[in-house]
Formats: sequence, structure tokens, C-alpha cells
Amino acid sequence: MSDTTSSARTHAVISRSALAAAAESAVQSGGTVADLRRDAWGHGVLAVAHAVTAAGASSVLVDSVGEIDALALEGITGTIDGVPDIDPVLLYGLPAGGDASALRPIMRLVGHVLSTKRLRAGDAVSYGYTHRAPADTVVALVTGGYAHGVVRALGNRAHVEIDGTERLIVGRVAMDVCVVDLEGTDIAVGTEVTFFGGMGPAARTLTQWAAITGLSAAELITVAGAHAVRGWEA
Repeated sequence: MSDTTSSARTHAVISRSALAAAAESAVQSGGTVADLRRDAWGHGVLAVAHAVTAAGASSVLVDSVGEIDALALEGITGTIDGVPDIDPVLLYGLPAGGDASALRPIMRLVGHVLSTKRLRAGDAVSYGYTHRAPADTVVALVTGGYAHGVVRALGNRAHVEIDGTERLIVGRVAMDVCVVDLEGTDIAVGTEVTFFGGMGPAARTLTQWAAITGLSAAELITVAGAHAVRGWEA
């Protein structure tokens, strides 16, 4: 996760402990078939299949016969025509009913600071100059753009987490990168930036993203997870 080129992709970091806890909660709440289509909503079919069957699910719904065959090698029953009845909100740790604190997110979407730049009051940012610095500040160019699921509508409206503090995405989100206002703070190149998930302020960001974009939390994580490099943490 040290790639700092402008083409570097975001990383979808999956928490093993959060996944295990969420799978246990989802299965205990009822149902026997889990929805693992679209690569387990961007989380990775194999890992989620192991977690949910270990928790007691009898089978998983997937997209292809190839996935069924791969899961069979792991002793897991897959189907392409079943009806999922395990609550996916619980299984994937999604915010529900506007309450982003009820569940621990399983996926954490992260980018990294590519560079920083000092701006004077009035200096414009990104394409179309939709943002001008209201005062002297420092901004960061961050990996993660609309090609990775960081939707363009988030520019000038949504926040990311850097060093435990929320920072505003400013200007238009580009294909591979976006710009974040550091509010005068100096941040080292390579510093991790959390778009959503984790245990800090970004844990509730999916709710904010859904309100801004009109997309559901499920849609947002699936797209982001599908276009990110997947990694794991405790």
C-alpha cells in the first residue's frame, strides 16, 4: 500500500474480526442463504463464504457456475438460483435507518496522499474551478476518483478521514484522484486517507455519501470494492 503514483488505485481493506462478528450476527438473526453476488458486494466471495458458513449458513447465492465449483472445493455449497434470506445489512455491516453507529463497517476504503500544495485565498481547485480557497490553506492530492467509486457528486460536500480528523473533498472529483482541504495542516506524502469505514470519523461516511449521491450504501460499497485492491486487517 505504498504506491504513490497518480494511477494508484484505492484499497478496500476488510476487517477479519468485523466480518466474523457480522456474519455471526446475521445468521443468528435468521435465514440460511447469504447473498454473495457481485463478489460478495465487493468484499470477496471466498472470504465471506467461509465466514458466513462458519457462522451456520447452509449455502450462498453467487453469480456463476464457476464460483459454485470454486466454493465446492472449499466444502461450501453455492447456488445461482436460490433466494437469499440472511440480512445483508447485518452481514456487510451497513448503516441502516440513518444509524451508522449500530454496526461496525467491514470494509474500509482508503487512498493515500500523493502530494500537497499551499493555496492562497482565491486560488481555484480541480476542473472547472468549482472551489476557490476562502483563505490561505494547504490541500492534498489523494488517490481515489470516480473510476474507483468516489462519486463525482461528493466534491465540495463529503469528507474523508486523515490522521483521525475529517477533511473536506474540494473541487470536482477526477477520474483517479481528488483534492482534500487540509486546512493549513502539513501532512506527509503517503499518509493514509480513509474515505469510509474503520473505527474513526469515517465510520459514518457511507450514510453521508448515500444522502449526497442518492445511491444506497450497498451500491456504494459494491462499486468501490469492485474497483479497489483488496487487503486485510485484524
